[in-house]
Amino acid sequence: MKRIGSFLFLILLIALLSACNAGTVKINLAEVTRSVFYTPQYVALEKGYFSDEGLDVELQTTWGGDTTMTALLSGGADIALVGSETSIYVYAQDSKDYAINFAQLTKTDGTFLVAKEESPDFNFEDMKDEKFLGQRVGGMPQMVGEFVLKKHNIDPHQDLELNQSIDFANIPSAFQSGDYQYVQLFEPTASIFEQEGQGHIVASFGEESGEVPYTVFMTKQSFLEDEEETIKKFTRAIYRAQQWVNDTDADTIAEVVDPYFEDTNLEILSTSIERYKSQGSFSTDPILQLDAWDNLKDIMDEAGELPIDAPYEDLVNTNIAEEVMNE
Repeated sequence: MKRIGSFLFLILLIALLSACNAGTVKINLAEVTRSVFYTPQYVALEKGYFSDEGLDVELQTTWGGDTTMTALLSGGADIALVGSETSIYVYAQDSKDYAINFAQLTKTDGTFLVAKEESPDFNFEDMKDEKFLGQRVGGMPQMVGEFVLKKHNIDPHQDLELNQSIDFANIPSAFQSGDYQYVQLFEPTASIFEQEGQGHIVASFGEESGEVPYTVFMTKQSFLEDEEETIKKFTRAIYRAQQWVNDTDADTIAEVVDPYFEDTNLEILSTSIERYKSQGSFSTDPILQLDAWDNLKDIMDEAGELPIDAPYEDLVNTNIAEEVMNE
């Protein structure tokens, strides 16, 4: 009888688990790179905020804007975390099922200007005639970098020895081994270089360029129409994570997201998070504002990369974020 009872209990348990799984929606999420800059996303994953919404989010790192958008448009991903400029590029190609930005994650540029030598009294004029290792052409880091330099009356193609030919993943090693005087880096690489004495942070492109929808969650029109409730649940989890990050100290946040950065020690992780928090890089809510969208287009236009005057009302959906915030 005991064996029969145990057997029946096992069957009941399996049935209950199956029922729970049946109510879970799987989401394939593609991130453009792995970065401390995306801390609220990892908080939502690690603290179970997506699970609380009945979402099983599978994260993949697709390494680059082009490959990330390809994954989204081809159905390899349901949602993409990538620079919002990529949605403009797709829209300009007259795509019938283009990408809609529905939840903003970061609201400033995430790169820092790192000098090989200490420069306590740094001025952008110091960069003239020096070798600068920049980011790839057409990406937000490169466009923001050029925008900031021009703001300081520096023509990046005339006043500097500019190199934009190095792949994103190889930029740190190229700076280490080359004779470049300046480089544009994300965290935690910038802080690691500083800790190891291989570079010194002298300026923040995020502080210099102002608010911009730098990294945004987007999905295809068709997915948004068919799975609006799923997108709402996803946005709710992100908003919850944004609020938690805003209200929590960097050391505690670092401990939560540490599993996503196994090669970075907690001290550096905390320093990087605090740097982004202090300059307001993490969005505290998921709404992509019109003025930030206009700033994005100005930056792209200044860089000669704006293919079309992409309307905010066509490419941005704030209804879901507003509903979530008003609950």
